[in-house]
Order: sequence, then structure tokens, then C-alpha cells
Amino acid sequence: MQKLKNLNCLGIILMICYTLNGQTASDVNEPVDYVNPLMGTDSDYSLSSGNVYPSIAMPWGMNFWTPQTGENGNGWTYMYTARKIRGFKQTHQPSPWMNDYGQFSIMPVTGKLHFTEEERQSWFSHKAEKATPYYYRVYLADHDVTTEITPTERAARFRFTFPENDSYIVVDAFDKGSYVKIIPEEQKIIGYTTRNSGGVPENFKNYFVIVFDKAFEMNKTFRDSVLTDNLISESDHAGAVIGFRTTKGEQVNARVASSFISFEQAERNLEETGTLDFDRLKEKGRDMWNRELKRITVEGGTTDQYRTFYSCLYRSLLFPRKFYEYDKDGNVVHYSPYNGEVRPGYMFTDTGFWDTFRALFPFLNLMYPDLNEKMQEGLLNAYNESGWLPEWASPGLRNIMIGNNSASIVSEAYLKNKENYQYDIETLYEALAHGANNEGPVTAVGRAGVKYYNTLGYVPADVDIRQNVSRTLEYAYDDFAIYQLAKALKRPKKEIELYRERSLNYRKVYDPETGFMRGKLQNGEFVKEFDPIQWGRDFTEGNSMHYTWSVFHDIQGLIDLMGGKDAFIRQLDTVFTTPSTITPRKGGGIIHEMREMQVAGMGQYAHGNQPIQHMIYLYNYAGQPWKTQYWVRETMNRMYWPTPDGYCGDEDNGQTSAWYVFSALGFYPVTPATDQYVLGAPLFKKATLKLENGNEIIINAPDNSADNRYIRHMRLNNKTYDKNYLSHKELMKGSVIDLEMGAEPDTKRGTEEKDFPFSLSNEM
Repeated sequence: MQKLKNLNCLGIILMICYTLNGQTASDVNEPVDYVNPLMGTDSDYSLSSGNVYPSIAMPWGMNFWTPQTGENGNGWTYMYTARKIRGFKQTHQPSPWMNDYGQFSIMPVTGKLHFTEEERQSWFSHKAEKATPYYYRVYLADHDVTTEITPTERAARFRFTFPENDSYIVVDAFDKGSYVKIIPEEQKIIGYTTRNSGGVPENFKNYFVIVFDKAFEMNKTFRDSVLTDNLISESDHAGAVIGFRTTKGEQVNARVASSFISFEQAERNLEETGTLDFDRLKEKGRDMWNRELKRITVEGGTTDQYRTFYSCLYRSLLFPRKFYEYDKDGNVVHYSPYNGEVRPGYMFTDTGFWDTFRALFPFLNLMYPDLNEKMQEGLLNAYNESGWLPEWASPGLRNIMIGNNSASIVSEAYLKNKENYQYDIETLYEALAHGANNEGPVTAVGRAGVKYYNTLGYVPADVDIRQNVSRTLEYAYDDFAIYQLAKALKRPKKEIELYRERSLNYRKVYDPETGFMRGKLQNGEFVKEFDPIQWGRDFTEGNSMHYTWSVFHDIQGLIDLMGGKDAFIRQLDTVFTTPSTITPRKGGGIIHEMREMQVAGMGQYAHGNQPIQHMIYLYNYAGQPWKTQYWVRETMNRMYWPTPDGYCGDEDNGQTSAWYVFSALGFYPVTPATDQYVLGAPLFKKATLKLENGNEIIINAPDNSADNRYIRHMRLNNKTYDKNYLSHKELMKGSVIDLEMGAEPDTKRGTEEKDFPFSLSNEM
């Protein structure tokens, strides 16, 4: 019997030890050990579980590295269900829908020389794969080679462990115009790639340099699919192959870096690896990730909750990426993706404000205000170089999505850090006013339909501008953000009043008959054919049941339109009680966002896409905060897992991850361009946020559990606190929040109007 007990104990220990990526329980003693870069990689065109690739990178790094399973040029660069790896790619891809730019790949092969992507690919298994933010390793079965990668911001080290064989390394500079040169005496390959997906000037190049620690015994280049003995290849599709004889277990190291400026600058960026060998550089990367992840410490959760939280936090620290470099004198410089010139100053890219204004940028303003100030300087440079603020940059202006949400990005950053800002906010305000009153060079920049919006107060449904209701609602919030900034900058009263009035334009597309936002014609009549669950036409990646709540800045005004708090609550409840029915869009079929809502089992609540992600928090504005607490926990429990299918839709450059990070802490920025965060309920028993100013926010909820999801009592800095929101300004001073959690809601706490969050109507 004792022997049986011992065996049972051993089984339990072994079960605990076998964790994701081969980690044992003893390994998991730092936040980075909980991160799973494969979370969200089990996706495809028809259904997204994140639509991400494993990003092996430093926080906000200029270059990422990833194993490549998809064909060259395929936005689905890594799919968890794939069986073969074609290479290890330097990537700048923000999402499969945007695709990549400046990419090239490195691939080891053995035996018979194979260099084309189809021939060189190798079978692999996730059982022989380890992915962390700072380190990647995989065994390539067909070549009997183990490949390891560890990155810096602009460089990386590779380590290949070869068998006894004829061994080669293929460098693929991709098609659409590329160049390689082998320099045998320096054990070096240089080259450039021009491959991109748009948003670049004509002179765009990503220059790379690769230095090996083993002499080359064979040198070849290829031009398209033809292998030659030339040391230089410049063609549509150029690449290089170097070879040597290896012994069993022999390790070959390579250092690689790139630059958008020049070969000389790429060599300078290579210095980021310093004199550190592979293992010491790997430890340096691990330390850097732990330093950032330790800014938020959570306690009292399950292992899966820790994994999910820190995996989401990792994703929140990747974009927007740094698009700047340091010159020979240590000055910050950047290649402009707007005019093709090399300019001084910061530049960031690869983010879509339509997604990230909601939670990702508020997270940066809370935890990384110094970095976000540099991002504001980068936006100022983008405006000076292009004449516009980008709404979706990758790396320059891209024509996708809607809104003028740079207004929220700029306004929030200043409003939350105006005592410490050191950039030209006046010119940025000028940029906002320019974007708010003009159509841009593409419809995603400035405001499409601005002449209608500024005269009628809405974008009509009969003027050949699709997604008109969504545009109207987002323009109204953006006008509110400009109004907030105009007040802070003490602009003329008439100007301030203009943007305040425009911020009420959401009223123009509210239909009192149905209780939903609805398309409106130029003559003031609503469109006749209307179904609140019909996606498309007047709405962007959603329907009226999603967009009716996009009045971030004036929920009280929306409550008034709906006839009061009870009617508002009933309409909110309808989102969850309406069946998750979908019908093909007219002329557009069914898009993956629709399927993701349908299969989620939460009615018409489409958490897999951004427009409705704030909606759960709106119960706080109508005196039923316990419903927010219920649905926030439901969403975290059901929609997020630390697994390859761990997201419920596109992760979208940190936005969906930042939603989880905020929600797990217990509050959320419904209206970024204000000082407030709206309360939910924390996931963990304790969380500690270490702010850049040296202060801490400590959130204690010792009774938190799977059942105890409701706030029964709350104290802020040892004083009873009944409000349904927290102040950013007060939090930044350092705060201790104590929460008594219970299994039953307190239906009296937070029910009085004095407890409700900000609404513009209450200001008037």
C-alpha cells in the first residue's frame, strides 16, 4: 500500500512537471517562464485563434524572428498545424492581413544541397520545439540539425548543431527585387531585400549582414531558381548558399543584423550582440524580458491563469515596434517610411489605431509613459514627413480600417502626462485638426466623408462611402478627444465648442424606434432595410448590436436616448441573450470575425473583434456593476487560454491582450481620453504594479476565487470606496486597493449616479 502511495505521488509530481514547451515546475520561477509565444498560432484564414506567429524578439524590437512554415510571401507565416519549416525569417509583420515587409530567411540543410523553399523545408515536431520570447529552438528532422535563435532589438545570434555531413546554410532574400554578396575572406554574407506589402517609398530596402564563425568551403548564389558560382546575385529573387564539412555535434554560430538605412548601419547594429556568446546573449534577453514582465506581479491564481496573463502581457509589449536606429555618434535616426529620407529622431510603426487606441495605448500610458512620449515624437515626425498622422502604419501609411483615432492616441498621451511632456504638442494638435477636417491621400487617413460629417453631422448611407455609421461614431469620439486636448491647451473658446458639439454627433445615427444605431440617408431618413445583427454595409467588421455602444465618451447621453437606465440595461442584456445567428453579408459572404462570434457561445457578444470589447463595462454607468463583474470573468475564463488556440479572434497588435491584462487587474479604459478607468473585478488575489515614477499600485483581493467574482466591499487607500471608476492621476501617486470578494453580488454598491464614470452629458 505504501508503495502504491509512493507511485501515486510520483505520478502527481510528473504530471505537474510536464508543462508547455517542456518546462518543469521548478523552471517556472520567473514571469517569462509562463509566457507561451505559441498562444494564438493555431489559426487560419477562416477562423482566427489569434492570427499570430511566435515572435522571438525584444520588447518593441525593430526586428522579430520566427520559424517560417508558410510559403514566401504568405501572411500566415507560421501555422501551428503545419508540419514543415522552410526557414527562419526576420519579420516585421504586424498581422497576416497586413503581411510582411523587409523579410529574409536563413535555413540550414545537410546532405544533398537543396536551396529552393520547397526542397529545403524539413519536418519538425512541437515536441522538439521550444519557444520563449528571448529564445527559440527546434529540431529539423530531415537535416538532423538543431537551430537556435536569440535576438537583440536589431540583431540576433543563431546556433546550428550539425551532424557529420556536408552541411549548408541558405540565405533567402526573397523576391520582388533582392541582392546578396558572399565575402568568404570575412566569413560574411551581406544583402538586401525589398519585399514588402505596401506603405513604403520607392527606395525601400532592408540591408542585412550575417557573419559566421566557420570558414566557408563552398560559396554559391542563386538567381531566381538557378544556382551559380557567382559571389554576387542581384535579381528578382536572390539568395546565397555557403557550405562546409561538419562533424557530429559541431556547432556553427552566426551573428545577423539589419538596417533600413545602409549596409554600414547594419554593421553598426550588429554590435548589439557585443562580445557575448550565444548563451550569455540568451541570458541577457531573458533578463530584459523578466525586467519588463516583473513590472506587474500577480499572485493567487492558477498556473493557467499565470500563463495566460504573462502571455498576454508579452504580446502587449511587442507593438508598435521601434523603427529607429543609432548612428555612429549614438544619435537616434530613422529611415522614413513616408518620404524615403534618413531623418533624425524617433519613429515607431506596425500598429493600427482602430484596434489599439482602446486598451493597448492606455496600457502604455499607465505603465510606460516615457516610451509613449517617444512614440508621440515619432508621430510628430510622421506628420512632418507625410503631412498626415498615420491611422494604420506598416511601415508607412496603409489604406485599411476607418476612423481618425490618432486623435485619441495623441490626446490621451498628453492629458495623462501633461506635467512631464517634452515634445511639440502644439504641432501635434495642428495635425489632429488637419486630419479631422480633411480627407486624406487614402480613405483610411484623415476622414473619408468629412464634408458630409461636418455639415450633416453624420456620414450618409447613400453617398458611396461604406461603413458610414461606424465612421460617424468613431469620428464623434475622436472629436471628443480633440475637444479634451483643445481645453487642456486653452485653444479659442469657439474652437473648443466646435469639437464638443461634433462629439455629440452620435445622436444623429441613433434610431429611437429600434433602439440601435442605424444608417441614415442624406435626406435625414433612416435606411429602410435594417437588422441589428446584419454585419457589413453601414458597419465595420460588425453589426449595429456591436456598434450601438461605441459612444465611449457619453454613455449617459446614450442612456438618455434609450429612455433611461432600465431600458439601457435591457438593451445591454440583449447582446448576450440574442442567439449568435449570422447571415452572409450582401456581396461579402461570411468573414472570420463572424464565425468567431458564432462559435463562442456568448450570443451576439463578439469579443474576438474590437468594436464591442468595452461593452461589458457599461453596466457601471447604469447602476448594475455586478453584471460587469460577472461578464468580465466569463470572458476571461472562456475566451482566453495559454494554448495555440488561446484567443477568440485576432490578437491585433496587443489590443486583445491588453484587454485581458487590464481586466485581470480589475479595471479598463472605456474612454481613453479621460482620466478614468472603469471598474470590473480582479482575477488574482493580489497584483502589484510598479510604475515608472517609483510608486506602486497594490490590488488586494484575498478571497478571490472561481466562485467569488463579485465585489462586496472596496477600500482605496484605507477608505471605503463606492465609485465605479478609478482616477489615473490618483493611481499614479501610488495606491492600495483592498477588495472583499464574494459569490453573490452586492446590489447596493455603486448604484448611485455619483458613483458612475464620466459622461460628457453630465459635464454640460
